[in-house]
Amino acid sequence: MPRCFAFLCLISFSSFASAGDGKLPKPLVSGLKTPESVTIGGDGRIYVTEIGEFGKDGDGRVVVIDKGKIIPFAIGLDDPKGIVAWTNQLFVADNKRVVRIDSKGMVTVLAAEKAFPTPPLFLNDITVDEQGTLYVSDSGDLKGNGGAVYRITQKGKVTTVTSGANNPAIKTPNGLVMDGMSFLLVLDFASGELLRVRVSDGNTAKIAAGFDGGDGLAWDMHGRLFISSWKTGKVWGIPRPGQKPILLAASFKSAADICLDRTGKAILIPDMKAGTLTRLSTSIPGWEVDETPMALKATPAFPKLQWTGWDPEKNGKQYPLRTLLLTHAGDGSNRIFVGIQQGIIHVFPNDPAADKTQVFLDIQKQVFYADNENEQGFLGLAFHPKFKQNGEFFVFYTQKKNKTVNVISRFKVSKDDPNKADPASEEVLFTIKRPFWNHDGGTICFGPDGYLYVALGDGGAANDPFDNGQNLKTLLGSILRIDVDRKDPGKGYAVPKDNPFVGNKNAAPEIWAYGLRNVWRMSFDRKTGKLWAGEVGQNLYEEINLIEKGGNYGWRRRESLHPFSNIGVGPNAKMIDPIWEYHHNVGKSITGGHVYRGKRLPELQGHYLYGDYITTKIWALKYDDPKKRVVANRLIRDTNVPILSFGEDETGEVYLLTTTISGRGILHFVRDTIVKK
Repeated sequence: MPRCFAFLCLISFSSFASAGDGKLPKPLVSGLKTPESVTIGGDGRIYVTEIGEFGKDGDGRVVVIDKGKIIPFAIGLDDPKGIVAWTNQLFVADNKRVVRIDSKGMVTVLAAEKAFPTPPLFLNDITVDEQGTLYVSDSGDLKGNGGAVYRITQKGKVTTVTSGANNPAIKTPNGLVMDGMSFLLVLDFASGELLRVRVSDGNTAKIAAGFDGGDGLAWDMHGRLFISSWKTGKVWGIPRPGQKPILLAASFKSAADICLDRTGKAILIPDMKAGTLTRLSTSIPGWEVDETPMALKATPAFPKLQWTGWDPEKNGKQYPLRTLLLTHAGDGSNRIFVGIQQGIIHVFPNDPAADKTQVFLDIQKQVFYADNENEQGFLGLAFHPKFKQNGEFFVFYTQKKNKTVNVISRFKVSKDDPNKADPASEEVLFTIKRPFWNHDGGTICFGPDGYLYVALGDGGAANDPFDNGQNLKTLLGSILRIDVDRKDPGKGYAVPKDNPFVGNKNAAPEIWAYGLRNVWRMSFDRKTGKLWAGEVGQNLYEEINLIEKGGNYGWRRRESLHPFSNIGVGPNAKMIDPIWEYHHNVGKSITGGHVYRGKRLPELQGHYLYGDYITTKIWALKYDDPKKRVVANRLIRDTNVPILSFGEDETGEVYLLTTTISGRGILHFVRDTIVKK
């Protein structure tokens, strides 16, 4: 019989004792017929595979759960096991074939038995990458023979990723989930091992063990991995790669293949023997994260403000004001300075009633900016810690005459007017040549040590083609630390003697930290002195890093908490993983902010404010330093505007900056009476 493996495993289950007495949540639905796998479809509904009556071909089906009811969706399947959704289609591992199910429940064969390089014995789990490539496990026979993992294109071409014939780690592969775009996590039912497999060549590494009868794998949106065991009825959570699994539940009769639910805050677990589908929270004991929304919202901070010299229309077209930088001079004046991406700095009093800005500096003739290449322009502004005495400030911009060159310059304030800079005072400290137009980086800020820190992107394009992130001989893909009060021979600045790579002939001495793709905004916590950085991802993940002296942040070997590309690596002592990540289903371009140290909103004290440029979401994140982990990531109601940047005034109040045609490009946070749950 084609389903003998599942049948024998099920009838022998009675020989295993229950793993625990922990209470389970009430099932979402009961009365399922041997449910095996679950997924969320493109329409947001829950789809479950049911094996049906053993030994009866054509009795398997896919059902959809609608308002607690079980509704048949696709029928006539043989032994439907794993199920996965991609776009508006479902894909099911059905005994010895893989089928495609359209939005109306119509079943077609994507890969028949004869399409496989080796005739499959028992196709089990299935997963899909972001480009639609499918991966399916063949659990082989009862003796551990024939196990394999296959790759299937959308046209039905099947190739082998790895198999037990040439890989002794592959015994009875079951659960599958992508780990980045180039690696799979494989849960082996027989050995109980969790394996990481490189899809290009099948290279395999064991990363955890102890999951006897392991069945399902699922990531949440923040790098937490969940594992189920069909044999023991247990479910575990791994809070971060490299951490030990933590038991979440032990009372399922047969926890089968799992998935993340639509909210992203729970996993769905089919219990094959009990015939139930249960929703289990992704909260992991000891690693709880408060995700309750904060009763705050963003609203215009200076509603009457008029921008000197700016017209919302230019040559008959809209001319948005791109407020990209907000800072202060640290001179006790409490003035606010705002940098416009096109190359202007405005100054005005820090007063909600402020009605007009003054142009502090206009270098538009030197700055390149184009709407279709909006990672360039006037990107960085930092006032010298002794600005009150020396009148110096520093800027970072893209050079107009060569848009692949970034300039870091010193300017001085006018001797006659504290609200005017002297445009003739520019002194170029250094320039950076990039191979491509994007990934400028651009943040500059002074640390508590009085040195200037500079964030530089990896040079642009995709995949860091020159591997600049891991090349210490280039400044690209790094954070630099320089002394602007002294000059070394041949330089416009000096290198601090305690920089981590001073004296290393194979490294640029300016580098403070490296392995970074494109930090979009970094800032120092004015209380603790920690350097926070929002790191923009490429394929799947955005991340938040705490920058350490000499730290390697992994790019392009890692993207956030995951291996990147065929040369990707797992977590290791040589690289520093982020403190927080979020998947591109949440947002696609992080905008780093500031740790709040103001007085107006005490509930924000110590929280790192950040957002996402694409989805316009804003969060307040709390990091517990003794515990070395994030303990809160709370949503703040946004105003549905692109989040270009954040800024901080002299009192520690934090602002959000956006593009505008109304002039209201500066927002701040106020208490909100309407909080979405």
